[in-house]
Amino acid sequence: MTLETWLIYLVATLGLSLTPGPNSLLALTHGAIHGPTQTLKTITGGALGFACVIALSMFGIASVLKLAEELLLGMKIIGGLYLIWLGIQVWRSPAPGQTGITTDSRCGWRMARQGFLAALSNPKVILFFAAFLPQFINPNSDLWLQFLIMMVTFVLVECFVELFIAGFARSIANWLGRCGKGFNRVCGSLFVLIGVGLPLSS
Repeated sequence: MTLETWLIYLVATLGLSLTPGPNSLLALTHGAIHGPTQTLKTITGGALGFACVIALSMFGIASVLKLAEELLLGMKIIGGLYLIWLGIQVWRSPAPGQTGITTDSRCGWRMARQGFLAALSNPKVILFFAAFLPQFINPNSDLWLQFLIMMVTFVLVECFVELFIAGFARSIANWLGRCGKGFNRVCGSLFVLIGVGLPLSS
């Protein structure tokens, strides 16, 4: 992979990371509730999830999903149900700044798990990466090294974008202190809408 190709991929990855999705919404919610430092656990879980998604794309799982429409539909339903459940949890979460918000090791593990599962919840991401990554592959160079570079680049960009989102959420903490419960309900509703729409998407 040449430097020029990598720079184009970097810009494309940045644009993809800035596109609203379950993980960015989760970073926003957790950033408002727990702060950016604690949200690093969510971001780390999501980064591991995206690394797995890219790896699955590399190993050709996307081709199987394209051929097995029933399997893809089943994965969409499972992913949609998880996002709906996550939306309900966000809806019921204490408003930012309220007491009762724990940040112990169990809470940190739960945040990391939510980030990981949110990254895996949409099987269409696998299909997207299967179509997206080959555009930047040079078949005459080491394929695995190129895949590794693209994986690390995407994961790092995604982490920085989500950390920025979490920091932004924390910067409006005063407003969230007055409207935090409504914020949770809006974010929870968005998760539910994404979960409902996922199995219906083509």
